[in-house]
Amino acid sequence: MNLHRFVLFFVVFVSLSINAQNSIVGTVTGKNESVPYVNIYLKGTKTGTFSDEDGNFKFSDLTDGSHTLIASAIGYLPYKVTIYLEKGELKTLNIVLQASTETLDETVVTGTLKPVNRLETPVPVEVYKPSFLKKNPTANIFEALQNVNGVRPQINCNVCNTGDIHINGLEGPYTLVLIDGMPIVSGLGTVYGLSGIPNSLIEQIEVVKGPASTLYGSEAVGGLINIITKNSLTAPKFFADSFITDWGEYNLDVGTKVAVGKKANMLLGVNYFRYNNLIDNNGDNFTDLTLQDRISVFQKWDFKRDKSRIFSLAGRFFYEDRWGGELQWNSGFRGGDEVYGESIYTRRWEVLGKYQLPVKEKIMLTFSYNDHAQNSVYGNVPYLADQRIGFSQLTWDKSIGKHDLLLGAAVRYNYYDDNTPATINSDEVVIPSIFVQDEIAFDKKSSLLIGARYDYDKRHGSIVTPRAAYRYKFTDNDILRLNFGTGFRVVNLFTEDHAALTGARDVIIAEELKPEESFNFNVNYLKKIYSDNGTFISLDASAFYTHFQNVIIPDYDTNPNQIIYDNLNGKSVSKGLSANLDFVFNNGIKVLLGATFQDVKNTEEGVTKRQILTETYSGTWNVSYTLRPWHLTIDYTGNLYGPMRLPTLGETDPRSEYSPTWSIQNIQFTYKGLQNFEFYGGVKNLLDWTPNKGNPFIIARANDPFDKEVSFDASGNALATPNNPNALTFDPSYVYGPNQGIRTFFGMRYTIN
Repeated sequence: MNLHRFVLFFVVFVSLSINAQNSIVGTVTGKNESVPYVNIYLKGTKTGTFSDEDGNFKFSDLTDGSHTLIASAIGYLPYKVTIYLEKGELKTLNIVLQASTETLDETVVTGTLKPVNRLETPVPVEVYKPSFLKKNPTANIFEALQNVNGVRPQINCNVCNTGDIHINGLEGPYTLVLIDGMPIVSGLGTVYGLSGIPNSLIEQIEVVKGPASTLYGSEAVGGLINIITKNSLTAPKFFADSFITDWGEYNLDVGTKVAVGKKANMLLGVNYFRYNNLIDNNGDNFTDLTLQDRISVFQKWDFKRDKSRIFSLAGRFFYEDRWGGELQWNSGFRGGDEVYGESIYTRRWEVLGKYQLPVKEKIMLTFSYNDHAQNSVYGNVPYLADQRIGFSQLTWDKSIGKHDLLLGAAVRYNYYDDNTPATINSDEVVIPSIFVQDEIAFDKKSSLLIGARYDYDKRHGSIVTPRAAYRYKFTDNDILRLNFGTGFRVVNLFTEDHAALTGARDVIIAEELKPEESFNFNVNYLKKIYSDNGTFISLDASAFYTHFQNVIIPDYDTNPNQIIYDNLNGKSVSKGLSANLDFVFNNGIKVLLGATFQDVKNTEEGVTKRQILTETYSGTWNVSYTLRPWHLTIDYTGNLYGPMRLPTLGETDPRSEYSPTWSIQNIQFTYKGLQNFEFYGGVKNLLDWTPNKGNPFIIARANDPFDKEVSFDASGNALATPNNPNALTFDPSYVYGPNQGIRTFFGMRYTIN
């Protein structure tokens, strides 16, 4: 008999031998191990106790009748159970606590390039675990981010359905996406880099809102998203996750980890997604959802080394065939002007790694390389592009007294070539960088982080990006952060703007474009409350202000038949407030609420306009309730977006200039009553909302996608004619939300840990 069972037996024996009064004895466990010092009390009374070092507890001298017992501990969800006692009865209870997604000891790396406690870093970092993604299962990370406050996946084309990620109202090119800290997802690969990573292989997603070019260089202008994959220690031995929808979507994630000898572990994941169903609910003879067939293979190796030094290698291969357009389109019409279709073949591979040098000092080498080839046609307009990005960085992490230093040098290789007039010759550049960061711990309550980065681009010269961040802890649960940061971005228009390739608008590049620059101020306050009854409340609120110089925004307004790219001769400002409120109640209900209010405007020559495709307010919510006796969890998730200005084709365009307030809401039921299995199902887009509601049409001139029946004047402007009374041209760029309506889904997960 082991010590744990002996102690429990002894407690029961003593309880029975002393008297026959009502008693409750038991143990508290979590993740197959005992949990000590858990607060346990009887609801409605002053009777309470704590579990001992081995997780054991006892209540005695209890009255007859019902008693509601509540157990709570930091890092675990509250536990509640009702027990009925009769005279002289002894009840034995084993309390099993479930780990909470909100823990105090979350480790983050994105804000400072090194692992730190989330509450200790001066840089506010939002963390989202796989459990958050499971509450609204999606086929890719792009869609999963729709329920993150202040983050909005923006679909940029009604036909091909590709898009980018907006943070705090800023355009997608200002968002840098990382995988394991490596900036390999950018430009041409943004939307594709967010597809094909199995959710089961994700350790967590970290979001930083605001410029971060001091650490990550170009493109980290408005914010960044870091997708951190599991290592071989935390990954399951085997997993499979598959779901289908009544629209005909099918998604499969499968993976395993394998020990290779005594020195290496390999993690393998495969994602396959297929949608091959023609649906046209809005009756415009165009597909409401792009047909897709894609596969992604992800592999990660972790090697065991002396003194626990890090060495890991990862690689991914991605291939996708997607098309959207007129319902009668097939590959035989590809590139022609008989039937309109947008067809995209994408092949992409990437490799990344980390290697800690075998020296006494903590020196880390990180590297990545990706190759992205795209063969696309938009109607009869071909777009053939190749992009290669190589990145290598060496950092030295050194603590000296109160100073926690990080010094680094990096080099980035960019290659891009396409068949558009904007790229007469291939664009190839090497950008070397150096940076330094110092976090000064004044005392246990306050710390200051300062840093600067120097980049040299032969096309633009020297670029310096400083940053500063200050943290003050009033208490362990009251934290104030002040942040100042700068960012820059070197632009390649056609790697990020499908509007330049679809429709009949001409692309005008007014001048040689200068790199965009930004600076940001951010005030963040974090408050955590732990009540005596086991309820947990967290408030994370921020006020932000970002000012841009040389901002490049596609101009749809000056000429309805053109898209004009130019550096803004003025200023662009994004400012607002954002807050997340998290509740965990002792009855098993969890609520996460988010809201963002923002004002994004551009001023040029004294005229101020609201930025196109930017909402003034947004909200997200996530409500979960677990019925423990039924092993059933209910998740209700959703988002809400305020009106945004849309790219119409001039004053005669009958489509609304502003979108309505709109919302996507979902409900899911998950059953976990069988070992290793989870069954889930529900309804997405409960309100059956689509952008065509309230509009005469979404795609302009869908009946004439090649403008064969449009008359133009000498300046190239469309003329009003009997069959074109509004003087429109074909235009699929009027889009602000998904065209996919209500649908049911069902899935199953199988995991061996």
